Amino acid sequence: MAQQAHAAAVVVGVLLYCCLCLFVGVVAGEHGGGGGDIKRQYKAMFSFGDSLTDTGNICVNMSAVNRTELTMAQPPYGITFFGHPTCRCSDGRLVVDFLAEGLGLPLLPPSKVIGGDFRRGANMAIVGGTALDFDFFESIGVGFPFWNYGSMNVQLRWFRDLLPSICATAAPQSIAYLAESLFLFGSLGGNDYNAMVLFGFTIDQARNYTPKIVDQIASGVEKLIAMGAVDIIVPGVMPFGCFALYLTELKSSNKSDYDDYGCLKPLNELAIHHNSLLQTSLAAVQARHRRSPSSSPSSPSPAAAVRIMYADYYAVVAEMMQAPARLGFRSGIAACCGAGGGEYNWEYVARCGMRGAAACANPSSAVCWDGAHTTEAANRVIAGGWLRGPYCHPPILL
Repeated sequence: MAQQAHAAAVVVGVLLYCCLCLFVGVVAGEHGGGGGDIKRQYKAMFSFGDSLTDTGNICVNMSAVNRTELTMAQPPYGITFFGHPTCRCSDGRLVVDFLAEGLGLPLLPPSKVIGGDFRRGANMAIVGGTALDFDFFESIGVGFPFWNYGSMNVQLRWFRDLLPSICATAAPQSIAYLAESLFLFGSLGGNDYNAMVLFGFTIDQARNYTPKIVDQIASGVEKLIAMGAVDIIVPGVMPFGCFALYLTELKSSNKSDYDDYGCLKPLNELAIHHNSLLQTSLAAVQARHRRSPSSSPSSPSPAAAVRIMYADYYAVVAEMMQAPARLGFRSGIAACCGAGGGEYNWEYVARCGMRGAAACANPSSAVCWDGAHTTEAANRVIAGGWLRGPYCHPPILL
């Protein structure tokens, strides 16, 4: 019971501090991860997911009292770009922010903001978001309330609720408007595994649920397509085994469990397995919605076939963490923000945003921000690799 209570506390603490008209020119600017000619045009962008994408829904959803318990709502979060916490789980902008900037769109407002202007886009992602619904986690004995903040289906419902107001002001026909928008669907799945492995499930037990998680994500893509989405980015999951949180909480006494870079191999193998099944599933969805030869990729329309883009979080993050100097970083696995404890600058009782924790002198030189999320500098690299390749298949700006 004591071990389970500690696991529950870890999940709460870690994931609450961060575990979401006219055409506009698509220009990859300085803050969007690169430059280049106009490649593609979108009227708006809509995103879904978890703490890797949430731009503030978790704080909007919480009362003023409970918000003080959210460490991502405390300094030094947001220090690099915004100058103050914005409830993003980073020192600055997220991947979704760099994608929006690179596509000439404004930063996406949280969908739960009352009175927000969503004509150019909205963000449904929320910290703790899962692919599977809450009743599934209850059924396997890990139904902690945190996983009930916003599952994939809940986020899709939030999006449906927004549609009447968006389309009433942005386009005469909802389907035409959505066909001219970009969708970022994820990352989803990471918290599904967190709910299991941080509550005592073995990695092999969690792996047994991978097909169910992947099928759920694919069903969500189909639901978006049914609503009129055409261009959809679907990210995989990150290399869990290279992050300080997991290296600390799931530490192994078996040296063979670690690779040459110090990452936990069993966790990374779980991520690779998930991503492999996801790509296979997305290929099947794509085959059912193939773009016809006569369709123009730069001029989406309600009749245009779907373009599904698999975005590879794993490869780019693993490269940055395992060989940081190659991409201009000095620190890979160790957290930038913490209280200096442990091998990786991560301790449950002194996490980023808590008393005694501080950011490293130069966050832009680090890949990992708080032990579970990446820095703004790393997010810029990820977004650039998705916009132009080689970490998105096909690249967004193709």
